[in-house]
Amino acid sequence: MKNYKLLTPGPLTTTSTVKEQMLFDRCTWDQDYKDITKKIRAQLLEFAGATNEEYTVVLMQGSGTFAVESVMNSAITNDDKALIITNGAYGERIVKMAQYIGLSFKEYCVEYDEYPNEADIRDILEKDQEITHMIMVHCETTTGILNPLDMVANLSKEYGKSLIIDAMSSFGGMEINVPSLGIDYLISSANKCIQGVPGFGFVIAKREKLLACEGNARSLSLDLYDQWKAMEKDGKWRFTSPTHVVAAFSKAIDELMDEGGIPARFARYQHNNRILRERLEEVGVHAYISADKQSPIITTFLFPNEQFNFDEFYSYMKERGFVLYPGKLTDVETFRIGNIGEIYEDDINELCNIIEEYIGVVTK
Repeated sequence: MKNYKLLTPGPLTTTSTVKEQMLFDRCTWDQDYKDITKKIRAQLLEFAGATNEEYTVVLMQGSGTFAVESVMNSAITNDDKALIITNGAYGERIVKMAQYIGLSFKEYCVEYDEYPNEADIRDILEKDQEITHMIMVHCETTTGILNPLDMVANLSKEYGKSLIIDAMSSFGGMEINVPSLGIDYLISSANKCIQGVPGFGFVIAKREKLLACEGNARSLSLDLYDQWKAMEKDGKWRFTSPTHVVAAFSKAIDELMDEGGIPARFARYQHNNRILRERLEEVGVHAYISADKQSPIITTFLFPNEQFNFDEFYSYMKERGFVLYPGKLTDVETFRIGNIGEIYEDDINELCNIIEEYIGVVTK
């Protein structure tokens, strides 16, 4: 296979040293492996600014969606009602989960390029006293919009609601102080900003809220409480864990710390994103999300003209060493470029040079 760089929001380009960790076979019962699990859980708490007394970490097999669904299955009872705030496909996926599980919920939906409105949310909370939980995607990978976490967190505190945040594409790439924000459940994945590979997600949960989840789950494998109890006992996962992925993630955490921690990684991602947006703007490729709402993770771009064909563009870029993402909107034609992973300024500049070359050809 030809080697290329993934400019996607995960899976993403990883270091050779992270990949090398997957060359060794490990036993799930071995103490050395269980120690890796314990190490990961402790380090994720540190990244969240949380203490072991107040918060805990649960690792869950599968993609990030599995981890989100485990929270939905376990943290919300039949007597509860959730307010699900959506402005993208991943928020809408949470709505679909709620429908499958049979939860009581209300969806507050805004346009994909807009923030949820504080006054609207207040109005919903004032009128619907049955709401017990608030749920939102922090960085909506559909577009790259970075939703107003502080505002939603403050409302959850003010109205006394449990707060569930899907931080799949943001945690590890920007600082999120979970206790200060009062987040009850924060969910992310191994193959995002910490720069591991796909195979498991994780939940940073407030202990008192997780303890109240016992017996709530409608699923055996997605029972967050039982998964946590097993890990608390001796560090072992309930069912077969992705051993290679776990070892790679442990190495990825070490490399994040070596880089200078989350602030340094955020600075690199933000720098990559700024160059990308500015250079493509110069050749008539405009971002869908305004700069003030843009995350440093992934950017959605509008097709530059009617002649633009994404499939041809995709092949052109892949032949030259870069793999991009198709758009996920229905009302306008777009494509997406991620700038997380083992990607640096030189990579972004090379990418932009190739895009400029392509745009010059298709606009003649």
